[in-house]
Amino acid sequence: MSPATQASGGQEPPMAAGVALARMRRQVRLGRWGVWVALACGPLALAAAAMPSPDASAAAAPAPSSSTVRTPAATDPSGYAELYLAAWLRSTGSDENSAQARLAQALAPSVALPRPEGAQPVLERAVAVRSAQRERGQWSVTVAAQYADFSVRYFAVPVVAGSDGGSFAVTGAPGQVAGPTPAKTPESAYGVSLPTKGVLAATVGEFLRAYLTGLGQVDRYLAPGVQLAALSGTSYTDLQVEQATAVEEAASAGTVPADGTRVRVQVQVTAHDKSGAWPMTYELTLTARAGRWEVSAFATASVTGGGSRS
Repeated sequence: MSPATQASGGQEPPMAAGVALARMRRQVRLGRWGVWVALACGPLALAAAAMPSPDASAAAAPAPSSSTVRTPAATDPSGYAELYLAAWLRSTGSDENSAQARLAQALAPSVALPRPEGAQPVLERAVAVRSAQRERGQWSVTVAAQYADFSVRYFAVPVVAGSDGGSFAVTGAPGQVAGPTPAKTPESAYGVSLPTKGVLAATVGEFLRAYLTGLGQVDRYLAPGVQLAALSGTSYTDLQVEQATAVEEAASAGTVPADGTRVRVQVQVTAHDKSGAWPMTYELTLTARAGRWEVSAFATASVTGGGSRS
């Protein structure tokens, strides 16, 4: 209790009581105004109250998971089918303890082994040539079996792939089937013949001769910024251009066109070494610059940019 209160016998002094009464009246007036404002803006206030604040929405939204579960892509079991067919063809049910028989049984325990009689052609290798995926991870892989007597047989191997993309199982014995039929060769885009004594044909022949035989400078035929990896382990002594064709009509001109003109050329050559003659085909892109043709792309070799040559 304050000294002033004690002096008045526990009663507030008149001035303090007046201040408290004025404060109470002001609070009552503010309260009445607040009620009228709430009544006037009731629907708006109600709607505003119903709308969540941005902070509340952010807090209520679940945080994204740090780990996303991804379904593994279907893996082609061609290699598995190759391995199994080779072991299966080289095994025999009369000797289940052989290495090939054990391998075949490990890859497909429920599949019976063959029982060959008499002399059989020796299997050289097995190569998958076609694979088709069916529903629920089931595959049919066509594998070519090449024998030492140059004969070829085709087998369809049924394989099921696990959901993890890394497990396989052969579900049945291989069945001999017909091999793939040759596809129709599309019409070549290289329909423009190059003059045999033209500048472009001469450039292409000289470039390939230097590249295959190692005689001469390959860089002098390359466009600026183009680098070509050198061949290794080759012993070609000569090269002959059999045919050269192009896509663009500009390649048939007897002279070099304007700078920046690009042509795509296909060249069929015969390379000679001590063991004989070897037909080869190359695809090149050449660009005209300063009155000469330069090789700017070499489709059948390792070409990288970034170098410099004047």
